[in-house]
Amino acid sequence: MPARVLVVDDDEKITGFLCRALAYEGYQVEVADAGAAALADALKSPPDLVVLDVMMPGLDGLEVCRRLRAGGDVPVLMLTARDGVGDRVQGLDAGADDYLAKPFALEELLARLRALLRRREAAAPTVLRFADLSLDTASRQASRGARAIELTTKEFELLALFMRHPRRVLTRNAIMEQIWGYDFDGESNVIEVYAGRLRQKLEADGEPRLIHTIRHAGYVLRE
Repeated sequence: MPARVLVVDDDEKITGFLCRALAYEGYQVEVADAGAAALADALKSPPDLVVLDVMMPGLDGLEVCRRLRAGGDVPVLMLTARDGVGDRVQGLDAGADDYLAKPFALEELLARLRALLRRREAAAPTVLRFADLSLDTASRQASRGARAIELTTKEFELLALFMRHPRRVLTRNAIMEQIWGYDFDGESNVIEVYAGRLRQKLEADGEPRLIHTIRHAGYVLRE
């Protein structure tokens, strides 16, 4: 799955430039031009990484970072025109994972993004949890409450994909590319078949549905 990056800056030139550059690198990019809007978006549907400007009207970047850190562990790369030691310390103390002064070289920003995403992936827990569903990615064991669930290899991969991106609608194309690859030439309804199998196993004791079909869009894991 392409990493989803939220860019927060009230400068349209900066956001336009970053949108084009990050999209070209394969990232899924979203933009917010105010701190309050960015905070609401990030808490509702957490991105994989936030690029956050410090100087914004209303809720500034430092306060947005503090609230993001209080509500989760999404990596934050802070951008600012202030490059003094005190400014960097202030940003890091607010919870930023990295700090880059404007003007910046695109190559350096991209390298820092890659490093933050690698660090997050390395620190990811081996046990994924959502509602009463858990999946141990090391042992490949799944359970719903106290009930163990046996999964095939593809069922495990599909469930792990959903659980790594909860409440996010995953398109059929994205699922196909991630699980079966670009060169898959099997049946066209393979996603529907495996989603149906997962539902049967997850709901075998009458539990509420977690994997939902979004018509004309894809699938989503949600309560």
